[in-house]
Amino acid sequence: MTVFITDTTLRDAHQSLIATRMRTKDMLPVLDRMDKVGFFSLEVWGGATFDSCIRYLNEDPWERLRMLRDRVKKTRLQMLLRGQNLVGYRHYPDDVVQEFIHMSVKNGIDVFRIFDALNDLRNMESSIRAAKQYKAHVQGTICYTTSPVHTIQGFASMAAELEKMGCDSICIKDMAGLISPPAAAELVKAIKSRVKIPVDLHSHCSSGMAPMSYYAAAEAGVDILDTAFSAFSWGTSQPPTESVAAALKDTPYSTRLDLHLLYEIGEYFGAVSEKYRHLLTSEATRPNINVLLHQIPGGMLSNLVSQLREQNALDKLGAVLEEVPRVRADLGYPPLVTPTSQLVGIQAVLNVLSESRYKRVTKEVQDYLLGYYGRPPGPVNDEVKKMVIGDREPIGVRPADLLQPELEKLSSDGKKMGILHKEEDLITYALNPPIAVKFLRGEIKEESLEPPKAPATSVVVPEMPSEFSVEVDGEIFNVKISPVIGKPVEVEKPKKSREVPRGTIVAPMSGMVLSIRVKVGANVKEGDTVAMIEAMKMRNEIHSPHSGIVKEIMAYEGEVVSSGDPLMVVEPDDQ
Repeated sequence: MTVFITDTTLRDAHQSLIATRMRTKDMLPVLDRMDKVGFFSLEVWGGATFDSCIRYLNEDPWERLRMLRDRVKKTRLQMLLRGQNLVGYRHYPDDVVQEFIHMSVKNGIDVFRIFDALNDLRNMESSIRAAKQYKAHVQGTICYTTSPVHTIQGFASMAAELEKMGCDSICIKDMAGLISPPAAAELVKAIKSRVKIPVDLHSHCSSGMAPMSYYAAAEAGVDILDTAFSAFSWGTSQPPTESVAAALKDTPYSTRLDLHLLYEIGEYFGAVSEKYRHLLTSEATRPNINVLLHQIPGGMLSNLVSQLREQNALDKLGAVLEEVPRVRADLGYPPLVTPTSQLVGIQAVLNVLSESRYKRVTKEVQDYLLGYYGRPPGPVNDEVKKMVIGDREPIGVRPADLLQPELEKLSSDGKKMGILHKEEDLITYALNPPIAVKFLRGEIKEESLEPPKAPATSVVVPEMPSEFSVEVDGEIFNVKISPVIGKPVEVEKPKKSREVPRGTIVAPMSGMVLSIRVKVGANVKEGDTVAMIEAMKMRNEIHSPHSGIVKEIMAYEGEVVSSGDPLMVVEPDDQ
């Protein structure tokens, strides 16, 4: 039997390794050659690509899709769709889901790989139905993970339900690279015994087991394997396309792909990868069996490293990785895939940075425990639940059933702001209003591809002392270096002072101010939400630490603030 290949280089591979920063212009020159290979599909869109395009690259994701479609004539174009979350981080109403899928098909998507982070089939119903309506191939997806509440037979039963819902193929999505060769063989056989449609195995090399698991899956009867060209493979990405094709050659599971053509394409991506070399981290590029403990998927790990760096807390990565499985257990063992990977990962960051577990929680964790993300796979920690949501009861219905249609109002608002120039702009605005408004107004600046410049240093060995200018917390100090005679003297580092009025509320982390909830003169009580900051793609409510009167607002909505920046002054009642 022939094993088909889905190549992920243009989506998941660079999402996993370089935080989704590959530009469209670096994709276009090689598309004609990729179209000749004979892949089952090219995964080119969805996941974090939509958000990254408008947030960092100043690219229209719809225009990217159209340009890819214009150049790929024979091969299916595939996207990753987060069920009711689409390509965002919250549930959207059914009218947004319907129109997003309509626009995606219209602009060139053939295959929708649809999943739900909690494997809650209720959250996949609307998108599966819409994709079938527009005659697309639907790949129903199982988020693979290991925990006390996940079993092989449970996954196989889910596959059978997805086939009943009309899916055209099944994907085993092993986003963290957890699946071992024996588990891959057992799961593929179990699913193949329950369904008649093709089965795809998608894994990452995070633990180093994926290539061996792929061969075991091929022996067990898998139909499709996901790979990426070698320059964007390994580590937290997929196994290399060229190597998998070579390994299966002259076996009953041959891919029948031209190795010469694969080599040629691989060389192109090798040259492209040099432009992004400074974005690669050791955490993302080398396998690490620690992933079997923390279970963070490839895309989340590279983003987590990037986000910790933004918070000047990269030294806390080890502590965060240890905290992730504890948070995951508290929340009922959700599979770690977007958005639950962000939800769990960022809560772990907050627990570590706050030096007190659940002292601060994101709005997303509150919503999760209230059932607004769906049904947790297992029981949640009652103590944590009480701490976060108090006596409120979780909902028992499909979360989207509680959402009102949004498109009509969004269309009206967008027209008033003058940001809707084509029909796709409405969906861009619906998915992430704060970022979309800035993008559609042309206010986003493309990130530079130039690596950060190291400060120039000069070493003069024979001459002492030497004098240097050193920047510390934004202040310049002249420092003389001379030979140490006798015992070194400890010198206290100068501290940057910031005069702030009593009652000042400061940003607890770097991020963008999404909303200011109060006005000058307002009376607030201790614990009231006074602002919301988006940090690391999660919404963080800022609460007043005391009761009092708002005397001054020192930030504005849309402003990017750093940790410690003043947001407002709430004069305490006892002043």
